[in-house]
Amino acid sequence: MAKAMSKSAVAAALAAKLDVPKKQAALCLEELANLAYDQAKNGFTLPGLGKLVLVQRKARMGRNPATGETIKIPAKKVVKFRVAKACKDAILGGAPKAAKKKAAKKKVAKKK
Repeated sequence: MAKAMSKSAVAAALAAKLDVPKKQAALCLEELANLAYDQAKNGFTLPGLGKLVLVQRKARMGRNPATGETIKIPAKKVVKFRVAKACKDAILGGAPKAAKKKAAKKKVAKKK
């Protein structure tokens, strides 16, 4: 299994692709991360990749796995990343099942 790209590897790849110094590419990555942190409460979208959103979780009952005791888990805010459809399609390849079904129906309709 291949290793995940490190920050320096991403910066080096961007620097090579955009023909800029590695330091400038690394600074760009840092500033993008800082901007995402500042704007996440409003929703921060990276076009083609996905969106950072702040979600309020309700209080719920849970269970302590060590003792089996029932405990109350309080409500809290969490940050989630919702992957964009274009990203899913690019990584997983092909259209989703619903689109495949529509394409199959069109082929059947054309034959009639």
